[in-house]
Amino acid sequence: ISRVTVRQALKELENEDYIYKMQGKGTFVSPKKIQQDLLKFYSFTNEMKKIGKKPKSKVLDFKIDITGQRKVLDVLGIEDSEEVYEFSRLRLADGDPMMVETTYLPKKYFPGIVKSDLESEPLYDILINNFNVVFSKAEEIFRATLINEEEARQLEFIKGGPGIMLERITYNNRGQTIEYTKSIARGDKFKYHVELKR
Repeated sequence: ISRVTVRQALKELENEDYIYKMQGKGTFVSPKKIQQDLLKFYSFTNEMKKIGKKPKSKVLDFKIDITGQRKVLDVLGIEDSEEVYEFSRLRLADGDPMMVETTYLPKKYFPGIVKSDLESEPLYDILINNFNVVFSKAEEIFRATLINEEEARQLEFIKGGPGIMLERITYNNRGQTIEYTKSIARGDKFKYHVELKR
């Protein structure tokens, strides 16, 4: 067959998301992507269970930081002197690394959380069952990004590969900001879906 036919076939496969190209590296088969509906309140654990995958979280870091970053304090609406939980988790599905999340929670709302809690139970289950949290809404911001060296190591991916940066701010039914999470998801593993209705 001619090169023109091959190029056209590859272009169609790329358009249908079966393959993807990386400048200077070549063409690769796209793994099956997980589609996330953005118009409903969701958690990683529940979404993975819905599609028959086994979710797991590995806590990479856990600390109580009293000198939180200015942006974090502003987002959470707390003072410099207030303590903040800061923890990072590697989120896996069927053992495959999917995303790295760094979460900040005001300690005053959730006293007594320890690292072992996060290793044995989903965060939202902890907040609901232990602290009677009622979620009202969450805001999310998405940006395209390139995976850096540390993220590539954690995600078992290519440095400079495509990623999705997600920031989530979650509120309870009293209008208080109770969570700020920054996530980096593998761009070859996720696609996000929004249905707009008139």
